[in-house]
Amino acid sequence: MFAPLAFFSLVSLDDRSQHGAYNRWHQLDHRPENLALPGVAWGDRWEVAEGDSPLVSGELAGDVDFLAMYWFREPVDESVAAWDALGEASFQWGRGPLIPGIRRPMLAFFRPVKGYAAPRALVSADVLPYRPNRGLHVTITRFDDPHGEAAHAAHAREDREVIPALLDVDGVAGAWSLSFSHPQRHSSLPLASSPDEPPGSMRVRLVYLEEDPAAVTPTLLDAERSFGEREGALVLSAPVRTIVPWQDW
Repeated sequence: MFAPLAFFSLVSLDDRSQHGAYNRWHQLDHRPENLALPGVAWGDRWEVAEGDSPLVSGELAGDVDFLAMYWFREPVDESVAAWDALGEASFQWGRGPLIPGIRRPMLAFFRPVKGYAAPRALVSADVLPYRPNRGLHVTITRFDDPHGEAAHAAHAREDREVIPALLDVDGVAGAWSLSFSHPQRHSSLPLASSPDEPPGSMRVRLVYLEEDPAAVTPTLLDAERSFGEREGALVLSAPVRTIVPWQDW
């Protein structure tokens, strides 16, 4: 397993004039400080482009502009504690993470379930987070009964049918599935709307892409629809693009 715990932050940019300032803060300050921590295996972030909005669906459609993700090494409790301490120190330095015009509809930890690498990628699934990508297709699904028969059947279909089909799509390098563990509660941020629900109540699927996410997404959606109706409630389905420093600010 690449890392035993991951963190997701879904960010909404209510003040569009803060776009450049937020990107500079995250790319030049926040992310480098986090990546320097021994317990952080990797961290990255992506943007939902305005032109991709027709491809975005689910409960949070229109309320997510950025996705950030961090992976944590063992011992997880120590790694997350050091990461939390940096967040508090950053607040005391006056360097975020509390930034005007920024909301975070979801701040939550997830347990990696399984990684998949497309044969064309020539690497293991554990390498995917480090491998350059042009973006992701992210799907977040909520299950009312996270350990019920419907959720079990959905996970089996995803593992044995849906993800193998997605790996055959041109431009796909691989995928990871992750299961909801618990919401983040941090002293430097107001409480977000992250769900305080049982473990397993949400499932994240990340599809790593080598081509333009907006161009690949319709084929991915068609491939998944061929297996019938989705089990669970769709929280978010969206192509997200890799942010290129300075170019995309």
